[in-house]
Formats: sequence, C-alpha cells, structure tokens
Amino acid sequence: ATQVQGKALSYNNIADTDAALECVKEFAEPACVIVKHANPCGVAIGNSILDAYDRAYKTDPTSAFGGIIAFNRELDAETAQAIISRQFVEVIIAPSASEEALKITAAKQNVRVLTCGQWGERVPGLDFKRVNGGLLVQDRDLGMVGAEELRVVTQRQPTEQELRDALFCWKVAKFVKSNAIVYAKNNMTIGIGAGQMSRVYSAKIAGIKAADEGLEVKGSSMASDAFFPFRDGIDAAAAAGVTCVIQPGGSIRDDEVIAAADEHGIAMLFTDMRHFRH
Repeated sequence: ATQVQGKALSYNNIADTDAALECVKEFAEPACVIVKHANPCGVAIGNSILDAYDRAYKTDPTSAFGGIIAFNRELDAETAQAIISRQFVEVIIAPSASEEALKITAAKQNVRVLTCGQWGERVPGLDFKRVNGGLLVQDRDLGMVGAEELRVVTQRQPTEQELRDALFCWKVAKFVKSNAIVYAKNNMTIGIGAGQMSRVYSAKIAGIKAADEGLEVKGSSMASDAFFPFRDGIDAAAAAGVTCVIQPGGSIRDDEVIAAADEHGIAMLFTDMRHFRH
C-alpha cells in the first residue's frame, strides 16, 4: 500500500490496517470493515461503499472511534465526507481514492489515507509469530466454504436469508480473535464477541453489543470460529434471538449442542473447518 496522506503510521496502525484490509478482501460486493485493536468492530456489505460504511458503523459506533476503515472499492467524496463528519479515524485504506475524496480527508491532518491498488487471488503463504527462542510458523488461513459445502445438522433448514447471513458472518469470524462469535443480519454485523476465554461469554458479549445499539437480533445468524464445547453458547444465542448458527462442529458434545439448537428451533450448519485466530 502507498500512503497518500497524513502523518506517519505507527506499528499498531500498520498491524490493524493489514487486519482490516485482509478482511475486506473476502467480499465481492461493496464492503466496509472497521477494525479496532486488531479485531473487526463493524463489517457490512451494501449497494455502495457509503451504504456499507453506514451499516458497518452502526454495529458499534463507540468502538469505531479511532478505528481503521477499509474498503474494497475506490474511496469517493461522499463516503469520505460521511467518515470525517461522523467520527475520528486513524487510517482509511482503499484500492484507490478520488481527488475529491482526498481534498476532504486533507482537512483532517491526522487522518492517514492509504491506497493499495486492486488485489488478485489469494496465494498460499506463511504466518509468523515470535516466541522466546524462535519463531512459530504456520500456513496462512485461506480456508473458506460455500453454501454447497455446508451440512445442515438440525431438524430445521435455514431460510435463504439466514444462509446468506451465516456465510457472511463466517467470513467475518475468520478475522476475529478467538474465541470469536459474530452475529449478523441482512449482510451486516450486529454484534461481535472477540477474544474471550470462554465461548459462551463471547456469545453473551455479542448479544449485549447488539442490545446496546438497539439492533434487532431476532432472525439473525451467528458464526463461531470453532466448535461449541457445551450447549451454553447456543442457549445464550437463542436468548438473544439468533435463529441460525454456523460453526465447524467436531466437539465430543456435538449431539448435545445440536439437541439444544433443535429445542430452540435454530437451524445449525457445520462447516467442518475452523479458523481460531490468535
């Protein structure tokens, strides 16, 4: 990426911008990803990037303050004005930015604008993490599933909208630190529970976030980046209003978890792959 505006990027700016960019690359439709402290706090697709930004921001306006915003289309003047008028932002990154957009963002000296050009297909690579005495190395997580690869394991089949939302929030969950839970409805996140030490608390936090912002959970889909070790996460999701769950499966208690979903009338999809971002 090339920095076209703003003051120097910090270590954390670069790390968070990379996280936001990698997430927004998952979507073919106009998309916006807002990242704070390495975790998405709002993600949406829309008819335009302005529409996507408006919807992503609504997920968690409090956390979006001082965040990183990534787009998968050119930054236009209308979207730039909406961002500058609404919030403090550290970095905006997009494939390109119009001259009019850059004139608007230039009014805020602290806003860093980066352009990265169009990207191609993802290629296999390695992820590194430093530990005392060496480096941990693993293959990059490039895994993703399509609707045809999902297994419905409950009595109820998902509706078309639930399925679309399930696939959407599964893409987002890949970029949320584990234990990761993502609630989504109508192609936007409505609650994200990130980095908790128990999966049930990530589920509870996602529900609390949605309630705090007045977002309707009833009829939404929930993604979990790894399997549910107990039924409590399903019970928490049902209490919030979730009606469809997408998760890897693979727990020794899968039968109990599926039974819980059936009790609540929830449709459950198994991906047979996990993400588990650390």
